Amino acid sequence: METRQCDVLIIGAGTAGLKAYKAAVARGADTVIVEKGPGGSTCTRVGCMPSKLLIAAARHAHEARRAAEFGVVTGAVTIDAARVWQRVRDERDRFVAAVLNDYHAIPADHVLHGTGRFTGPDTVTTDERTIVARHGIIIATGGHPIIPDALDAVRDRLHTHETIFEIDGLPQRLAVFGAGPLGLELAQAFARLGSEVTVIDSGDTVGGLDDPEANTLALAALRKEMRIELGVDASAQPGDDGACIRWDGGSVTVDLILAATGRPPTLDALNLDATGIARDDHGTPTFDQSTRRCGDSRIFIAGDANAWRPVLHEAARGGRIAGDVAAGGPPAREIPSLAIAFTEPNIVSVGTRFDALPDGARIGSATVEDNGRATADGRSDGIVRLYADGDGLLIGATIVAPEGEHLGHLVALAIDRGTDIATFADQPWYHPTVEELLQSAARDLLGTDA
Repeated sequence: METRQCDVLIIGAGTAGLKAYKAAVARGADTVIVEKGPGGSTCTRVGCMPSKLLIAAARHAHEARRAAEFGVVTGAVTIDAARVWQRVRDERDRFVAAVLNDYHAIPADHVLHGTGRFTGPDTVTTDERTIVARHGIIIATGGHPIIPDALDAVRDRLHTHETIFEIDGLPQRLAVFGAGPLGLELAQAFARLGSEVTVIDSGDTVGGLDDPEANTLALAALRKEMRIELGVDASAQPGDDGACIRWDGGSVTVDLILAATGRPPTLDALNLDATGIARDDHGTPTFDQSTRRCGDSRIFIAGDANAWRPVLHEAARGGRIAGDVAAGGPPAREIPSLAIAFTEPNIVSVGTRFDALPDGARIGSATVEDNGRATADGRSDGIVRLYADGDGLLIGATIVAPEGEHLGHLVALAIDRGTDIATFADQPWYHPTVEELLQSAARDLLGTDA
């Protein structure tokens, strides 16, 4: 078997892997990337971009139906499913092509096609070669959807995020297993496009929320558009008229099922036992967040493969950090976490979460129904919750609000800059804007209306 030596080896050519490659090469490292598939990111191919394209179509349908509330008569709203899917796929393919341009720009002698497998802490084999990495190996193998055993009997009616964007037409009745961000986004999109949607989850929260007040209001808003069953363990069996889903106290028959119950790291083929690195109870390597290094080894892990903040901007940043450090660069600074579910209202978590608030933390709230801009736009569901530590520093937020994605970015920036609540409240908050919710929540935390 031929042996190839390099400075940095990257396993996986998705978002994290491609960013790691660029970072390592920028530092002059001889870098090789191993990819078993076509390359490109999950986000563009089967994740955040096709889902947002479907959400965009659904939002236009929803707004058209509501136009009469504002005195605008549009007539009956109909959905041309073929045209919806055509736009989703055309734009999706354009995004994918842009990412693949980066992958195909890598010199051919720096790309190895095949499945990488560790044979030692600094050695990986494919079917044809052994690769020895002098400075570091970066695991960037991404994640994969899982299908609950309870759905085995109805696999002919089942999809995951990797296949749902290839269906024909729109299901009349859809069940979504999983009330996390992905499940809720697609559930609401299908509901707005005319499907009867039931969301099922064994937990008691939606969108990953842990703040009880925010969860209550998010659930109330989403239940206006779809059926949501929480705290239930359901199973499915084939029926005469579709898949019959049953749980204690209820049932529903559907034409299609979307499994959105999690996306664990794809690590099984790597033979991590040969590396000697420490792993957690789930078998995922433990690592330092500022370097993405696994223990004291020369192995790094980035992107969805590390099961930490599995969102694109973290995958991209993690890849850059791993590639940079593996090639001799310094550790990265810590930045606030930011997670967004693109439901309407948006569901956003920033910085310190509610269940991790320190002793002495304080909370300020502002409800969307009290915001003038939201009222004018006919969107009154939600709440903004700001968290400050005992010294008055802004440390986190939970946001359920229209345009919450933009509010979350403002809070993240303020946390990163070490802003105290008094300073945050004393900003040029223009009127009337949804952004004023942040000022109202900050003033509530301070105990003042001034």
